[in-house]
Amino acid sequence: MVSKTNEQALEAAIERHLTGTCQEDIKSGVSEASTGLRNWLYHTGSAGDFDAKFALDTKFFWQFLESTQEKELAKVRRISPHDWQRKILERFDRLIKKNGVLSLLKKGFQLDDATFVLMYPAPLASSGDKVQENFQANIFSITRQVRYSLANPLEEIDMVLFINGIPLITIELKNHWTGQNARYHGQKQYREDRDATQPLLNFCRCIVHLAVDTDEVYMTTKLSGKSTFFLPFNKGHNQGKGNPPNELGHKTAYLWEDVFSKHSLANIIQHFVRLDGKNSDPLNKRTLFFPRYHQRDVVRRLVKHASEHGVGHTYLIQHSAGSGKSNSITWAAYQLIETYPMRSDTPGGRGIEVPLFDSVIVVTDRRLLDKQLRDNIKDFSEVKNIVAPAHTSKQLKSSLEDGKKIIITTIQKFPHIVDGISDLSDKRFAVIIDEAHSSQSGSAHDNMNKAMGKSEVEEAEDAQDKILQAMRSRKMRGNASYLAFTATPKNTTLEKFGDKQSDGSFEPFDLYSMKQAIEEGFILDVVANYTTYKSYYEIEKSIADNPEFDTKKAQKVLRAYVESTQQTIDTKAEIMLEHFIPQVVNTKKLKGKAKGMVVTQSIKSAIRYYKALTRLLDKQGNPFKVAIAFSGTKEVDGIEYTEADLNGFAEKDTAEMFDKNYVGEKKPKGVNEDEYRLLVVANKYLTGFDQPKLSAMYVDKKLSSVLCVQTLSRLNRSAPKLGKRTEDLFVLDFFNTVEDIKLAFDDFYTITSLSSATDVNVLHELKDHLDDAGVYEQYEVEDFITRYFNGEEGGLLSALVDIAADRFNFELELSNEEKIEFKVKAKQFLKVYGQMASIMPYEIAAWEKLYWFLKYLVPKLSVIDPDADTLDELLDSVDLASYGLERVKLNHSIGLDDNKTELDPQNPNPRGGHGGEKEFDPLDEIIRNFNEHHFQGWEATPEEQKVKFIKLKEAIESHPDFEAKYQNNSDEHNKQRAFDEILKHVMMNFRDEARSRAREEFEKDIELYKMYSKDEAFHAAMKNSLQSMLSEKSKGA
Repeated sequence: MVSKTNEQALEAAIERHLTGTCQEDIKSGVSEASTGLRNWLYHTGSAGDFDAKFALDTKFFWQFLESTQEKELAKVRRISPHDWQRKILERFDRLIKKNGVLSLLKKGFQLDDATFVLMYPAPLASSGDKVQENFQANIFSITRQVRYSLANPLEEIDMVLFINGIPLITIELKNHWTGQNARYHGQKQYREDRDATQPLLNFCRCIVHLAVDTDEVYMTTKLSGKSTFFLPFNKGHNQGKGNPPNELGHKTAYLWEDVFSKHSLANIIQHFVRLDGKNSDPLNKRTLFFPRYHQRDVVRRLVKHASEHGVGHTYLIQHSAGSGKSNSITWAAYQLIETYPMRSDTPGGRGIEVPLFDSVIVVTDRRLLDKQLRDNIKDFSEVKNIVAPAHTSKQLKSSLEDGKKIIITTIQKFPHIVDGISDLSDKRFAVIIDEAHSSQSGSAHDNMNKAMGKSEVEEAEDAQDKILQAMRSRKMRGNASYLAFTATPKNTTLEKFGDKQSDGSFEPFDLYSMKQAIEEGFILDVVANYTTYKSYYEIEKSIADNPEFDTKKAQKVLRAYVESTQQTIDTKAEIMLEHFIPQVVNTKKLKGKAKGMVVTQSIKSAIRYYKALTRLLDKQGNPFKVAIAFSGTKEVDGIEYTEADLNGFAEKDTAEMFDKNYVGEKKPKGVNEDEYRLLVVANKYLTGFDQPKLSAMYVDKKLSSVLCVQTLSRLNRSAPKLGKRTEDLFVLDFFNTVEDIKLAFDDFYTITSLSSATDVNVLHELKDHLDDAGVYEQYEVEDFITRYFNGEEGGLLSALVDIAADRFNFELELSNEEKIEFKVKAKQFLKVYGQMASIMPYEIAAWEKLYWFLKYLVPKLSVIDPDADTLDELLDSVDLASYGLERVKLNHSIGLDDNKTELDPQNPNPRGGHGGEKEFDPLDEIIRNFNEHHFQGWEATPEEQKVKFIKLKEAIESHPDFEAKYQNNSDEHNKQRAFDEILKHVMMNFRDEARSRAREEFEKDIELYKMYSKDEAFHAAMKNSLQSMLSEKSKGA
């Protein structure tokens, strides 16, 4: 007899595991499982007991009510002795059609003066015997080949799971060995061959519908024909999609061995499944959420670990964008307030009858999550007012002291949380940190960085830095556990929150990787369609003298100067639109709703890009509008700008206006929702901005590490209703190479770990150097600390710091190099100690004291950049002669490395303020080196290139149509068309004339013509340069 490998064999395996037997065993005479296992096993249902009209297994429905609620049944019989069953069934049917199965399972229902419970909840660790007995009274059953259709009585569902006769889960089974799978055939069967108008398959009649084979599981909560959307319910394998091999059976055995167990299923119903929307909304307009595998898994693991190990632990949850962090955080918050210690001696516990945590504090800057938490908790809890928002310090203090169960607050209030937890040492807290979306879309982030003295071009501190900073000098208290959710953990975050391994490395507590999210289709692969451009430009000296400058600094300054000029930005803006309009707008990507983002280096660049794009669109009749996002006020070319001034609407409305061109829920008449198609940003909206319509990004900014991943991930939000696919995404990058981007993404593509702990002994060396400089005396540090922690007024503290600052600035007569050396080392000390203080297993009071003193001293230390005036002189000595772009990579797919990434601890090695010996070169030499490095569009020398451009300019000027159709034409649109035609004629003549030249010159000229005719970017840059040359001549005249 050979093995059975068909769908029936898979059905039998599932039934046998859940019930102890199966139809095939019974037919062949194999006895049923021992009745002693009945508390753990399901009942075997009969297809004949299924009532398709009411979608109930009536045998087990009545059996449950009669065995557990006979008194309530008697009340109904007394009033309706002849049709009491019909009345109950009709009342049940009416309520389930109105509110869905979840409401009935949790709340039961009333009929006349009788109240019925339809499911007894799973007991908690502290529950009494009665709760345990009630749960055991639930009848879990499984029925195969259920004929569910009133319209087609022979149509069957492979398998249905019930509780007390009420259907919970339908299952269609497939088997790879018969050539069918769940991913295609199982989903197709639900979409095309199952009648969703029948009661069993109506929305919210079951909690989930599963397509299952031996390798994979897919789920949906709503069947709607061909538009039914399935999600994977798989464990993941090698940090990607699918399931790992199972030595003891099928890869998907976890489904029936774990997920379908009685306690598991009851827990999912009670604590995970939720129905979004208002009770007043029609049922089919609401959304039913069933947890994805990793969401259920991480919450259960967190609860189990807390129950076993108690309070005072840290957890790092590395979950990618697309993992559903909002729901995971909601579920974790609610279940942690109901977590009880497993033993009486569990650390932080106060007996097994008392919940482990008094309050769960959720730290987030997402308003959506704030509202979502409050709405969702209502579904889970009988007590309605257990969630308290705390957006002010006063609210936070009050909520902590009043013992509110779930407190929602912001990253900015995090230091108050840590202090409040320390003050309330008799209470226990769990702090959930949603760091990935920290005010990046609003003013809070910018205000914090301004308060910390950050300039717009500096790398802004992100939420991970802020959290570690707040915990600095505040050691982990035994009365709080911290759970950090992030997609991109830094080395310091891993060291603070990660699990320390036996080899000294650190790993996340739980992982849902970017690789898995991409492969499962929850986010799109933003680096699959990457195009890079290399700038080339030539500068020329505008003065007769030949002064010397520091070569390295000069090269950096010159590049920054070239990249930020209006001429350069005009050229790039033209290339952006030459892609965006024909490739995104005109092709009606995402059903005509696709949008793009322009990422710039600074606010000044953003404003110049905005003006360039608006000017170019104006020439084309304004097919759409551009919005801009930046914070504060910025002066550019002598004019002050704000985001609101340029956009014409309030800064707080930018995200909504960019999305739909109106604010609020009600759409005004006549509004074009797709009016705004491009958003220009500068250090804003780069993280935490979820706009699924984004499909193109134009990058003109250095991106690396966490910022790179977070910025480009603005594109990866899926939009199934708009048909968004990976091939719809496009990135055009003017600044970074493909290698730069790969390096950044590789770190966070799969699991990220830290190789070892940071060596903090460098702080001894830094302190010794700072002490020896003589800028401060130890008694001054001691005096400052005493006064500071006694809460003395700021004026007295300033006086103490000013003495040391004056000593540094004047009295000690330090050279500029010595000042730089001291200030650099002081900043290093602040950074290293600030990040490591809360992690170190010991305390050194002298470090703590020096930290606070330096924190107030450093801003008062004056250091003059010795090269500042010189570099200003350099910029006054050069002009931009020509500028162009060459496409280096076109639609390149960046292959990411799926090996585990191991970060090194932050390098705290003390370094001086000297950048080594300076090298000085004459201005001529600097310009020559610069042009050689940056002006390499074709093989001609810079001088030859300049001659060619001048000849082309002269040829255009002598063209018969130049004056009438171009120079004197007031119609901008026709003027540009005329120029294109003139340039086309000139270049064809140039090509023909090249054939008569010597071989070497012929090759250079033909190369130029090929670049003009085949490379769109070169064409646009060349046209722009020639028009600039003609414009300059016109001004001169």
